[in-house]
Amino acid sequence: MNGVRWETFKALMADVGDGRAWRIAYDKGVLEIRMPLTEHEEPKILIGSFVEALADELEIEIRQLGALLLEREDLTRAVEPDTCFYIQNEFIVRGKKSIELPNDPPPDVVVESDYTSSSLNKFTIYASLGVPELWRYRNETLQVYQLVEGKYELTNQSLAFPFLPLTEIPGFIEQSRTVGQRSAVRLFRQRIRDILANNSEN
Repeated sequence: MNGVRWETFKALMADVGDGRAWRIAYDKGVLEIRMPLTEHEEPKILIGSFVEALADELEIEIRQLGALLLEREDLTRAVEPDTCFYIQNEFIVRGKKSIELPNDPPPDVVVESDYTSSSLNKFTIYASLGVPELWRYRNETLQVYQLVEGKYELTNQSLAFPFLPLTEIPGFIEQSRTVGQRSAVRLFRQRIRDILANNSEN
């Protein structure tokens, strides 16, 4: 929808509340509304489980906030990721009941599971909000981008988890279709244990 004023967008969000199934992106007057599909939701859920397993094996704290509404009125931009994580900055937002940009830091990692194409350039929105790392799962491929001088660059290494074999993650998602979600998570967890054990020996 074009020509949607910021005040109209905020009023719509207030009227519908948090119980809605759809997700939004807003960029300077253009509002996009998306309905989640199974093909979209399952990879996002599994990636969330993988990040939780990583945190457990590393014995670190993370804060997963799902489709947290990230918005900046001064930029007239807003977006809801499929899921997001505070990792490096978890201690800053721990226990906070609301996250308000730019006073609070943006999530350290946002995840987008793109089954259908977006009409908005979410990379531009996330970059303007200062999100340092973006994971995009599409066509059974995981691409990871890092924010460098205001723009995202494709990388083969995660800022949050530098040792993580990113190219293997789609394989675990695919395995879940035959062995089940929790079995796939357990297989991923064992892979991480093996990597950490090998790193400690070297």
